[in-house]
Amino acid sequence: MFTFFRCCILPAIKLYWLGFRVLLGQLLCKTFKLPEMPRQEGKVAIVTGGGRGIGFEVALHLAGLGAHVIIGQRDSLSDQIISLDNVIEFLTLDLGSLQSVRHFVHSFKNRHLPLNILVNNAGIMLVPEGRTEDGFELHFGVNYLGHFLLTWLLLDNLKQSGTSDCFSRVVNVSSSAHRIGEVQLNDLNSSEYYSAHAAYCSSKLALLVFSLQLQRVLRAGGSPVSSCAVDPGMVHTALYQHMWAPLRLAQGTIAQLLFWTPKQGAATVLYTALSPALERGRAEDYWVNGRRQMTSPVTFHPQLQLSLWETTMQLLGLQ
Repeated sequence: MFTFFRCCILPAIKLYWLGFRVLLGQLLCKTFKLPEMPRQEGKVAIVTGGGRGIGFEVALHLAGLGAHVIIGQRDSLSDQIISLDNVIEFLTLDLGSLQSVRHFVHSFKNRHLPLNILVNNAGIMLVPEGRTEDGFELHFGVNYLGHFLLTWLLLDNLKQSGTSDCFSRVVNVSSSAHRIGEVQLNDLNSSEYYSAHAAYCSSKLALLVFSLQLQRVLRAGGSPVSSCAVDPGMVHTALYQHMWAPLRLAQGTIAQLLFWTPKQGAATVLYTALSPALERGRAEDYWVNGRRQMTSPVTFHPQLQLSLWETTMQLLGLQ
């Protein structure tokens, strides 16, 4: 009974308490407003999950600055994006399928385009227990593994497109939920005890650890590519649709009044992807509301970073 409470009930309590604290912080602080960014003609950006929510706002803004934007998304696009097909295009990408990720990358590489910006934005939260087509827990597979593989397969394109004065940039959309997540290297699939709340938090922690480790690998290799993670805050999107029914009803009302809009949530993502002030590798670390912020202590553990990286490479058959 105690084990069930610790593994299944406690993560939910922690996540909702964290959500309350984050929401309170958003109410008390000034919301970051994106300053005017330079034009992006000639640059190419990939945004996962860009058909709605934060990803839509990111794609729309990039396209408005003249960038060629490619949205990787599993389902169909909104009418707004379809009407902008001269600057935004769609390629099917199911992050829960490693084959789909590889096919997406193959299709992109065949076009011999540069790649200046990669925004790993797509994600799921609190979905019922399930497995990807490759047998991985859904949160772990979609939020983390799919983006790891996508980034790894596109690294050569990012390196070739970056210069010493104009780095290519990888922006990973994580979450404050990483602070209560755990990475269990011996149970990455949450097979022993399943909690959707714990699985979501752990997947966002894994993505953040990956982002920081990628940053170190790129810096050590002298590559003209930067990697950072962003917490967009509590934003009124469809991400919360799988919450417990009573909480979902309450959240719908609260979100209308207190949550940030997708445009506000996209501001820091766009800042880290575009700002000239973050050039030459300064677009690194973890960003919240337009500022760098410390991550949870566990993210600094070098053994965890290396072990998760190596384990993931093995799972994906990359070594």
